[in-house]
Amino acid sequence: MTGGARTEAAPASATGQDRPRRALLLAAVVAAVALAAWLLSAGLQRDPTAIRSPLLGRPAPDFALRTLDGDRTVRLGDLRGRVVVVNFWASWCAECRVEHPALSAAWNRFRDAGVVLVGIDFQDDHPSALAYLAGTGTGWPVVADPGSRTALAYGVYGIPETFVIGPDGRVTAKHVGPVTYDQLVREITRVLPGGSGRQPGRPAAGSR
Repeated sequence: MTGGARTEAAPASATGQDRPRRALLLAAVVAAVALAAWLLSAGLQRDPTAIRSPLLGRPAPDFALRTLDGDRTVRLGDLRGRVVVVNFWASWCAECRVEHPALSAAWNRFRDAGVVLVGIDFQDDHPSALAYLAGTGTGWPVVADPGSRTALAYGVYGIPETFVIGPDGRVTAKHVGPVTYDQLVREITRVLPGGSGRQPGRPAAGSR
């Protein structure tokens, strides 16, 4: 028979091949949606100020720096066996003033447990730094960092930045931006031999 319109149906075998493909495509879409939801959930739960650093888990860069008053030299190697908090700050840094009460409160809580806090002045004017310390007060050693060599060794790119170093001399935490009292307590307690500090501890007025 010749001529005339003709409708052709797809072979039954071709339709059967499409079903597995559609099932695979649907499974891939569902998996992609589930992965995206998990990544979003993980991102929302993560502390955005807790920054991954190549130094985490590695030996902290050593330093031997003179205190701002020139009274003595602080050597990180001499502090092995103790928890050390290293805080990079400057007198011109507004956020450093914000976090100062939290540093003071944490230091007051943990100093009797042997925790050491070292402030490293970052790219600052020496008289301004001394005036800042006279106005705010610190009980911990504050050192100068000529040429920012120690800051470079720690990968500091903006202050304030705070590092927690465990008794084994390895970096256990890095915090960018104003650190809070609760964050300091959590990170210090995590690596402090014997657990938490001696006192229940409450943040000083104004601490975050």
